[in-house]
Amino acid sequence: MSLKLRDLIRQVRACKTAAEERAVIAKESAMIRTAIREEQEHYRHRNVAKLLFMHMLGYPTHFGQLECMKLVASPHFPEKRIGYLGMMLLLSEQADVLMLATNSLKNDLNSENRFISGLALCAIGNLATADMSRDLAPEVDKHLSSGKPYLRKKACLAMARCLTKCPDMAEDFVDRIVSLLNDRSHGVLITVVQLMTRVLVVDDEHRASEGDGADDESACRTAFLRLVPTLVKLLRNLLSMGYSPDHDVGGISDPFLQVQILTLLRLLGADDPRASDEMNDVLAQVATNTETAKNAGNAILYECVQTIMAVEGDDGLRVLAVNILGRFLLNRDNNIRYVALNTLARCVADGSRPSDGGMLPVGDDGGEGGSGGNTAASALQRHRTTVVDCLKDPDISIRQRALELIYHLVNPSNVEDLTAELLNYLVLCPREHRSDICTRVLRVVDSYGPDDRWRVDSLVTMLTIAGRECGTDVQSATAAYVGSSGPDVRAYASHRLLKAVRDDDGGQVGLLNVGVWCVGEYGDLLLEPYSYVPAPVASDDDAVPDPVTVSFMALDPASVVSTVERVVRRHTCPEGVKQRALTCFVKLRERFAGRADEATLDRLTKLVEEHGGSHCLELQLRSVEYGALINATKGVSVRLPAADGAGGEEEDIFGVTSGGGGAGGTTPVGPEVVKAAREALARMPTVDVKLMQKRREE
Repeated sequence: MSLKLRDLIRQVRACKTAAEERAVIAKESAMIRTAIREEQEHYRHRNVAKLLFMHMLGYPTHFGQLECMKLVASPHFPEKRIGYLGMMLLLSEQADVLMLATNSLKNDLNSENRFISGLALCAIGNLATADMSRDLAPEVDKHLSSGKPYLRKKACLAMARCLTKCPDMAEDFVDRIVSLLNDRSHGVLITVVQLMTRVLVVDDEHRASEGDGADDESACRTAFLRLVPTLVKLLRNLLSMGYSPDHDVGGISDPFLQVQILTLLRLLGADDPRASDEMNDVLAQVATNTETAKNAGNAILYECVQTIMAVEGDDGLRVLAVNILGRFLLNRDNNIRYVALNTLARCVADGSRPSDGGMLPVGDDGGEGGSGGNTAASALQRHRTTVVDCLKDPDISIRQRALELIYHLVNPSNVEDLTAELLNYLVLCPREHRSDICTRVLRVVDSYGPDDRWRVDSLVTMLTIAGRECGTDVQSATAAYVGSSGPDVRAYASHRLLKAVRDDDGGQVGLLNVGVWCVGEYGDLLLEPYSYVPAPVASDDDAVPDPVTVSFMALDPASVVSTVERVVRRHTCPEGVKQRALTCFVKLRERFAGRADEATLDRLTKLVEEHGGSHCLELQLRSVEYGALINATKGVSVRLPAADGAGGEEEDIFGVTSGGGGAGGTTPVGPEVVKAAREALARMPTVDVKLMQKRREE
């Protein structure tokens, strides 16, 4: 004899290990299979109840699906109730045995017992397939006009499932759905509004899949648009309704129905100026009169904001919606703050319509978004400080959402302030997020940077903070900006980068790459002092501070070479940095000619030639080539044996043949070779800015 449900639960709870639990379940499953095989009808409802418990624990229960069908066909309500519950939990719409329940569902829908009909409607709302929906939709439609609210609200949810599976039937039931909107029961009204919302969504998806014209409104949408005044009146009645114990939640009259109506209005008002104009007043009323002390009020306000942003409303409503989200940002509940940040970011990203109040990221003065400061865009900019403060929140999800929003808030008037905040956050953020932030900051700098000096300064600061994580695009962009700027910015960048390389511990690889390149390219500028006066920035009290002069002292060639050499001598120095340093040394050898002493020049020559036996083929090859160029500038060339080894004419490394000199020795070179070598060192390697920009675009 099988166990009772309470005994099975007691045994499972008494198990101390997972193995004991599996043994108990396996034993009971075997007994249930035996009972099924022996057709023990008086234990059938008990066995299905135990299968439901096993299903909740995650064990297989597929062998009991037919038992659910048999219980559904039972004439007794207790067994039928267990059967429907088992069918909704143990079966899915893909189960083949589900088709066996169609006749039982049809019989139960015609039952005089409203609870049996309610069970059938619940099963249809959860499991109906397309074929079942076509067969049972007429029976469900009968209950839409039932005199019992209990059945009407369940029939609405069942019809929503049927029309989801068979969108082509939606037009046949539009008139019945419209008539239900005058129901007095709030439970029926909620389900009717849900049904209308579902019909709109399904109808739009069906028309899109069928390829119908977007300009032609469907019959469902046309019928529902005529109900906008009714929905507005219903929502206004809810707002003005006094205390009702049956519908009051936290001092709000039926917030569930209000949220559903706002959702439906959002779908109806999208791309429809006439419907949007009809609902503007009630949306403003909801936004201004709803209390925010409880979560019920916050839920209504959030849905109201969603509706305002979606419909064709005026800009005053959008300002009100942005201010509501701004108040959400000051809430202590992180869930509310997250929702506000997410909504603001989505609205800004989608706001690409300046003519209809779209929230473009413009300056505090309104800029492109409209006249004066009374626009949605300027309202959002007024909450910029609150959004920036969210970057200091302990919750990583809040910080990430605030970061996304700040990217959209950047514009030419606030780029310097927001970039400074992004760089400050870069210091604190997790390392796995730094690469993405660096790429985004690069886009901000590239799009809104006021001048080359500020761009270079911001990128160098970013390399100093996250040079280890930034990609090659940031390094290439920094080099491109330095190379394309004037001599003044080049001098500033060279001094700034050399100081950063000197202070670095060798971990910021991106900084080392750019710094070593810049020192080699513009090393002669380091031998001169440099100073400039930044433009004064007014503080919050409009007081302009005294200007501060930024100065860099002139450096001697030996200290410049020592700084780069220390980078190369570190045992953690990557091969890529060594290769750039090798090119840097040969550049400095030419840049410092005539300005440095012989000891420094000889030191540079040795640093170039010491990689002639390196295990890295690239270093070895470049070392030999650069050494040959340096020797050529001195008038000396290395001669190589003839290629055939027969003692014929010798060839030097530049491909000039001559009969003089010993094999493998050094001989003087002609003046044309000396001139070519000097020209090569003077020009090599230059920055091809156009090529770098083309690669970045690719």
